[in-house]
Amino acid sequence: METQPSATTYDLEDLIANAWSGKVRVPHFQRDFRWATQDVLRLFDSIVKGYPIGSLLLWVRKSPAQTLTLGRLAIEAPAYEDTLWVVDGQQRITSLANALHPQGNMHAPFSVYYDLAERQFISQPTTREPQHIPLPILFDLEKLIGWFADEGRTASEHFKEAQRVAKVLRQFKVPAYLVRQDDERVLTDIFDRMNNYGKRLSRAEIFSALFAGPEEGSQNRLSLSRIADRVADRTGFGTIDTDTILASILARRGPDPARDIRNEFDLAGRRRAPEFPSEDRDTAYAQGEEALVRAVEFLQNHAGVPHLSLLVYRALLVVLSRFFAHFPEPEANTLRLLRRLYWRVAVSGPAVFKGSFTQVGRVLSARIKKDDERGSIMGLMEAMAEAQPTVPNPERFKTNEATAKVVLGAWWSLSPRSLVSGKPFDAQDLSTLLGDQTTAATVAYRIFPRGLSPQQQLLAANRLFLPTGSEPVDEIPLLLSQQPVDLDDETWDAVLTSHCLDRSMTKLLAQGERGQFLSLRQEAIANQLRDFLDRMAEWSYEDTPALDSLDLDELDDLHE
Repeated sequence: METQPSATTYDLEDLIANAWSGKVRVPHFQRDFRWATQDVLRLFDSIVKGYPIGSLLLWVRKSPAQTLTLGRLAIEAPAYEDTLWVVDGQQRITSLANALHPQGNMHAPFSVYYDLAERQFISQPTTREPQHIPLPILFDLEKLIGWFADEGRTASEHFKEAQRVAKVLRQFKVPAYLVRQDDERVLTDIFDRMNNYGKRLSRAEIFSALFAGPEEGSQNRLSLSRIADRVADRTGFGTIDTDTILASILARRGPDPARDIRNEFDLAGRRRAPEFPSEDRDTAYAQGEEALVRAVEFLQNHAGVPHLSLLVYRALLVVLSRFFAHFPEPEANTLRLLRRLYWRVAVSGPAVFKGSFTQVGRVLSARIKKDDERGSIMGLMEAMAEAQPTVPNPERFKTNEATAKVVLGAWWSLSPRSLVSGKPFDAQDLSTLLGDQTTAATVAYRIFPRGLSPQQQLLAANRLFLPTGSEPVDEIPLLLSQQPVDLDDETWDAVLTSHCLDRSMTKLLAQGERGQFLSLRQEAIANQLRDFLDRMAEWSYEDTPALDSLDLDELDDLHE
């Protein structure tokens, strides 16, 4: 840089006034706000104790008038010649500006109070005591005096403590480095170096900063988080994390989704030429979104994975995104082979890839060759050639683990039905209830929440897959043991079958025979899971391409 950063300090009172007026702004390449209430409380505790809270890195530049969002604050900011853009320190400034503002303080995690009697910062108390004072009042001397004359008059013995804390807050010195530099690439490079060493930011956050583009027009450009939201809106699959979004975009453009990201759009800095050499960042993002949507639709329509919470390994979504980027409309037989691949990796991948799912993405993505659908699908199947037919053990059912996700996939194939109406639930029911959740815990109800041994509690037999928001799920044993009067026998049998149940099991349930019920249902679940995986993974089938994809003339030539 031509101009070295200059060091300065701000009184906290002046820094916050700048933030409230819109003179302090957060660049669009910054990560989202992540702090929880305890982080905000520790920040204020450090300030009052006189502990250092770290220096800020501020980029000084001219900025236009605009409407800003800072945490919970909406700010109409005028134009400034010397706006302070936060390169490092976003979490601290956002927390301070919101917790000390009457509007921001109304919302978690910024709802911070000071307990004058205990001399400590607390989150908004359920029951307000006279000694509990909100930070916006404590920070404003005129409001502080008025508070003690009215609401806090019974806590007048703590006035000196309030004065002390208020003075410390307003006069606390915040060190900062000011960078005056017009080249945004320098700023993103600084941001990368500050946040990469020590691995404080995710790979997606670093990538977003490196290739953020100019501040102007940023609200109209795709970002990784916007792609995640758009894919969720288009498919109902849930919100995919930005690291997986990034890996999918990278996999589309080249066979190694774990490659170095710093030279992604610089041909001179690449060891291998990208498969789409002429496209820029925005095109890569847009085309990556399309590939992701096609991959998700394959999972939903062909592989029996209706929602992100049932996706066994996210590395498989990365691989599928690469495949559908190059082959957007595969042959029917290719889709069948891809379905086999998904379920074989889901149950046998840990053994084949020694538990490394970074390797899953890299090894399988490398098998996908541009302009060669047949060779690509055969390469993928060959990568799993050593896989052995496997059925997970459903004796340990935890919705965040692979086995439970496989079991849930098997249950979804049964088209689970309502215990009340007898009607099957659909993917929209599931999507509405799960939303952005990454596990299906909220729709996989325990039949017996209490009264079982720890081992019995973990059984898949003690769970029921019910994507419902209206049925009395706390009465599942009663619902199962009593056939609804408005459902005929055929419909009720269909309901029971859709949950790996039959009348002999519900009879045991009605008799209070929990142990026998769980044992019998556990056996049924294991059998259904085995049948499901045999059907989806097709272990006994030959992994060959469709006959019409073979060049018969070429084969004839070989025999002549």
